Amino acid sequence: MGEGRERAQSGGQDAGFVREAFAKIADRYVVTNHVLSAGTDILWRRKVARMVKAWEPKRILDVATGTGDLALEMQKVCPEAELVATDFCAEMLAHASRRGIKETKVADALNLPYEDGSFDAVTVAFGLRNMADWEGGLREMARVCQGGHVLVLDFSLPKGVLGKPYGFYLDKVLPKIAGALTGQAQAFEYLAGTIEKFPSGEAMVELFEKSGLEQVTAQPLSGGIASVYTGFSPPV
Repeated sequence: MGEGRERAQSGGQDAGFVREAFAKIADRYVVTNHVLSAGTDILWRRKVARMVKAWEPKRILDVATGTGDLALEMQKVCPEAELVATDFCAEMLAHASRRGIKETKVADALNLPYEDGSFDAVTVAFGLRNMADWEGGLREMARVCQGGHVLVLDFSLPKGVLGKPYGFYLDKVLPKIAGALTGQAQAFEYLAGTIEKFPSGEAMVELFEKSGLEQVTAQPLSGGIASVYTGFSPPV
C-alpha cells in the first residue's frame, strides 16, 4: 500500500510524519480538498459555522486549522467574536494568515497554551483524525472551553449502498488524483488510511463522553461521508 497507509493503520498517528506531510502539500491543500470533495467540503464548513453562531460565542478557538477554511467561515458569520486559529504545522498556518485569519498561533492541539475555560467554543475540522491521541485531543479542547462547546467535523464511512464505492474511491482514486494535483500521493494515501480507522457514529459519541463531554450529538452529512459531532464541556 505504501508507507502513508501503513502508518495510518498502525494505531496512532506519528506527529513528525503528519507535520512533514502537511508541510509538503500546504501550497495545494485548499484546491485539492475542493476537487476531491467536488466542493462539498465548502458546504459542510458553512453548516458548521452556522452551528457555532447559534451558540453566540465570544471567543472561538479553531484547532488544527490547517489553511484556515473553517476559521474563515466562522469569521464571516461570527464577526463580533474573537477567533484564534492554531496548528502545529507552521507552513499550513502561514497560508491561513495570508488568507485573512486575524489571529493565528503555532500550537500543539494536545498541549494548548491556554488556561481552562478560555474559550466559549472550540472547533476542529478534519484535524482530530491526525492527532496522536484522539481522546487526549478532545480532553484538551474540553479543558480550554469549560462551560462551552466542542465541535468536530470529520470524514466518516457511509453505510449501505455507498459503502463499497466510497471504499474504492478512498483506496484507489483519491491518492491518484491528489498525487497528480500535489505531487505527494503518499501523503494522501496516509489521509485515506486515517479515514478508514477513525471512529465515527456511536464510536465517536462514546469517545466524546469518555473525554468528559456531555449532551453529545452526532449528525451524518452527505450520506455519512462526513459527520459533525458536538459536546458540552461542563464547568468545573
